[in-house]
Amino acid sequence: MKSIQVVAHRGFSGEYPENTAIAFEEALKLEVDMIEFDIHLSRDHELIIIHDATVDRTSNGSGSVGDMTLSEIKRLDAGSWMDARFKGVSFLTLEEVLHQIGRKTRLNIHIKTYDHDRDILIPLVVKQLETSDMLTSCFIASDEATLCLVRQIQPEWSICNLSTRPSASYIDRSLAIGCTILQPGNAMVDESFVKNAHTHCLEVNPFYADDKAEMKRLIACGVDGVLTNYPDRLYEVLDERD
Repeated sequence: MKSIQVVAHRGFSGEYPENTAIAFEEALKLEVDMIEFDIHLSRDHELIIIHDATVDRTSNGSGSVGDMTLSEIKRLDAGSWMDARFKGVSFLTLEEVLHQIGRKTRLNIHIKTYDHDRDILIPLVVKQLETSDMLTSCFIASDEATLCLVRQIQPEWSICNLSTRPSASYIDRSLAIGCTILQPGNAMVDESFVKNAHTHCLEVNPFYADDKAEMKRLIACGVDGVLTNYPDRLYEVLDERD
């Protein structure tokens, strides 16, 4: 029976504060096949692990990540927004995440760039990953413009296209820039889509499924992996299937 990759979206983010050390640690305890996380650039050019462009939703602070320094971001509480028992959890840097996870699992690194910081952010990420010797255990996921820059700087890296629209040209556009991995919205995925992608040797990991019925539907379509905020549920589905 085909193996399905369990991809912990922002770590075990359904039960723990997303993109934090505890969310990653709990995902590792489940022995997930992959952890996805996000990177933004701070004002002092530090690589901050956070999904949003602002700290408002996932901390006790407010403001744009790009307008704040690392020391200002580190002083924020990144856990209490979810539950009081996570009070004191802090934001991480890319270096800290790589030190925590290392090669324990594959890394799906979502780089969040904008026109004003793309040329600064990408070389910093590539340098950090090269310094940590992570070439074979991670891939970069981002929009097409960012991926083209990544390929210019580091042509050997695996890349995943997140520019899914227009959907009719998604596979062709991804192939044109050298992608080997796709992360389509789960609503885009049916058996025909997966067969087409696999014809071109593209890995398909839909975003996302927390509901068991949707997990089962995606698996039946032949996907390679599923992003989920609840990796424990996906394991339950896979155990039931096996």
